[in-house]
Amino acid sequence: MRPEGLQGRAIDVLIVSLGSTQGLRRADEELRDSLSRAGARVEIARASAPTPTRTLMLTDLAWARAARTAANGALAQLHAPRTPAIVYSSTTAALLWPHPGAIRFDAASAGNRPGRHGLWQRPLEQRRLGRAPLLLPWTDGALREAPAAARRGDRALILPVPVEPSGPPESVRDIAAITYAANPAKKGLDRVLAAWHAVRSGRVPGAAEELVVAGVSREELALAGFNIDAADGVRVVGALPAAEYRALVRRARVFVCAPRREDHGIAQLEALADGCLLVSTPAPGPYAALPIARALDGRLVSEDLEGALRAALHSPMADYATRARTALAPLQRNAVDQLVANELLPRLLAEAGSKAS
Repeated sequence: MRPEGLQGRAIDVLIVSLGSTQGLRRADEELRDSLSRAGARVEIARASAPTPTRTLMLTDLAWARAARTAANGALAQLHAPRTPAIVYSSTTAALLWPHPGAIRFDAASAGNRPGRHGLWQRPLEQRRLGRAPLLLPWTDGALREAPAAARRGDRALILPVPVEPSGPPESVRDIAAITYAANPAKKGLDRVLAAWHAVRSGRVPGAAEELVVAGVSREELALAGFNIDAADGVRVVGALPAAEYRALVRRARVFVCAPRREDHGIAQLEALADGCLLVSTPAPGPYAALPIARALDGRLVSEDLEGALRAALHSPMADYATRARTALAPLQRNAVDQLVANELLPRLLAEAGSKAS
């Protein structure tokens, strides 16, 4: 998909957006807006979603080809004296790049494509990370998990995705718990449901308790083997617009999850920003919210998800939300804006200038 109105324009930065998930799309829009506030002229070239395939190897190939098409389409419209700095959003977007550029990533294939799932992606990713002029991991955990090629020299700049409250807190939190379950097997929805049913079986008679499942439809859950019964105190709301989803989060007391792997966990960070207690099992991957949740209340991070959920619902720490806001301060938009203006944009412009010369 080509950016609208790009014909003949001069821009400073082109973001090649994979946009395969809502979190990736939001991260790209936040980066565009932050660079714009710093004075840069920025456009996003969005990859068109390819036809779904049955394996991760083919899925990544299809998305990489879509990202290359989007980048080429955007660059072909430019008639400026110099090529803009390019930021590829994810290592997948950079695998078939038409021109080298910065690579921003929440997780590398070296970590989330083990074994046969990443046979062709991992070696090509290592070469791309080695050639990229600038690396922009979302967290230091993402950088640690990346191949050694990503850690050589001083090319890496940790660039978080901003996390802000979505609105004023609700005076009454009438939803007991909420979970975000796009890709329900990876998100561990089976473990969440088991813990929820165990906790609910011991509820006080007449107590209003409900688990809201967002990010996935009832039909998608049925195809994945989940039979959700509303009588069990579970309500499936599907994929909602961001404002509607965050409004539900502000009404919830607890965000509960049990990921089998977490590449970042933006939904968990947003839940903390909106005043939820975070209940989670530990998980491999650069799970940004995990150390924050452990520091806030270690009881709520446990393989015993039932016990953690019970503690959150029945004996929450009174100052949890206040301490969560303090812990998230480095991720606030104004903090990220300073990083973008003072460190990222000068490096991107310098790189674009070196290509022009």
